[in-house]
Amino acid sequence: MLPFMNQDLDLFPTDLESILSRVDQVDPVKYASTRNFIDGAVTRLSPYISRGVISTRMVLESVLNRGYDPKRIQKFIQELAWREYYQRTWQVKLDKISDDLRWPQAKMTNREMPESVVTASTGITAVDEAISGLYETGYIHNHVRMYIASIACNVGQRHWLVPARWMYYHLIDGDWASNALSWQWVAGTSSSKKYYANQENINRYCHTAQGGTFLDADYEDLEFNEIPDELLTNASPNLETILPKTRGLTIEHSLPTLIYNSYNLDPWWNVNLMANRILLLEPSHFRDYPVSNKVVQFILGLSQNIDNVQIYGGEFSDLVAQYGLVDYRYKEHPLNNHYIGTAEPRDWMFDVAGYYPSFFSFWKKCDRQLAKNYAD
Repeated sequence: MLPFMNQDLDLFPTDLESILSRVDQVDPVKYASTRNFIDGAVTRLSPYISRGVISTRMVLESVLNRGYDPKRIQKFIQELAWREYYQRTWQVKLDKISDDLRWPQAKMTNREMPESVVTASTGITAVDEAISGLYETGYIHNHVRMYIASIACNVGQRHWLVPARWMYYHLIDGDWASNALSWQWVAGTSSSKKYYANQENINRYCHTAQGGTFLDADYEDLEFNEIPDELLTNASPNLETILPKTRGLTIEHSLPTLIYNSYNLDPWWNVNLMANRILLLEPSHFRDYPVSNKVVQFILGLSQNIDNVQIYGGEFSDLVAQYGLVDYRYKEHPLNNHYIGTAEPRDWMFDVAGYYPSFFSFWKKCDRQLAKNYAD
């Protein structure tokens, strides 16, 4: 049993006090040195950042306010910046992030995924236990996500989109930009080469001692091996979201209406404004980006931190028409482009916008801004 599987399965509480306590406990120095290990000092903040409860900027300011030198914790800040990089890419590329972004995926045999990945039976102990853990908890360590993507896309020679959608479906921290573009990075459609992990690498970071698997090979051999028997059978996962039934809303038409969704559950957004507050769950969104019942329940749990929030299951246009809304506001997001009304900005760590072909060209500008804004 892997170390993380011994922990309480309720890894991600939804109450605000617990979330803020987790922010306060982040150790950015230890994170940088141990984050690739399955039992490393990861923050477990990703579900709350992805759902818009907290922001990358809030996390950065929290650690800096505790006296950490930005130069000493650059790796930690870079990992936060990756999230903004993916979001900025999504802002520009929109639906194109669901296609091969820069180059067609090379050495790809079909657009399904290995059945053994879905059933957690690849024969790679660390990977199979992590997939089982994903089904139980809605979470999987970031390094193991890369292992799974490498197995499915590069060793198994499947296109990245179906397995990426499968993983997103189960992730409580599901962020389509981070998910899709990370899979593309592994599959070599947005990076200069594919990412491979062999058994030796997995053993090191997952504390296993397995041998004799289809990954027990040198890296130069993995790239040219045939698809192993364990990955030959295909699967097409059935991904469907069941949304909760909702009651009629109580709307005070003299007040503005704030529209929340699964990517904006910020309890501090316009907190002092008298307003109608509605969590919008659009069936069309969840048809395009389906999530599991565990994820839906997590979203609903987080929404309870928003005072007097009401839930509406339906389309944005229907909400506006049905309740005669006039003054309605929402936070900018690539999936909100069909909203009309007043779009308010998200809380960014850096104001470096636009598309950059590589993270490090993006990071150079962020780093200059970091030095300017947080100089001694």
